[in-house]
Amino acid sequence: MQDRIKFEYAIIRLVPKVERGEFFNIGAIVYAKQKKFLGVKYYVDNSKLKAFCKDVDVGLINKYLEAWKLVCEGKSAGGRIGALELPDRFHWLTASRSTIIQSSEVHSGLCKDPEQTLEEIFEKFVL
Repeated sequence: MQDRIKFEYAIIRLVPKVERGEFFNIGAIVYAKQKKFLGVKYYVDNSKLKAFCKDVDVGLINKYLEAWKLVCEGKSAGGRIGALELPDRFHWLTASRSTIIQSSEVHSGLCKDPEQTLEEIFEKFVL
């Protein structure tokens, strides 16, 4: 058990029509303080998206998700948020919001490899 570390994660949700409150999972965010790891993975299923909302701008959604990735990576292109410390970026990404891209509540667990855990969470909750 000592070789496992604490991690936190949230599921990224797409809410095409915020006023309707309907969503589907499109990604995951994993944060492991001890490993200094913050990772995000996402995939938008266009056919599922069109079933939810025919007039949504897929290009705009992808731009938003790319911005989240830049913040996650701490790149200068991530702006002021991307320049924050790792835990602050995670908490910004997982903050409650009422936009078309939202995150679930934060969950925690133990893992050996946060990158592998991100893949597993992504496969379980998104694919």
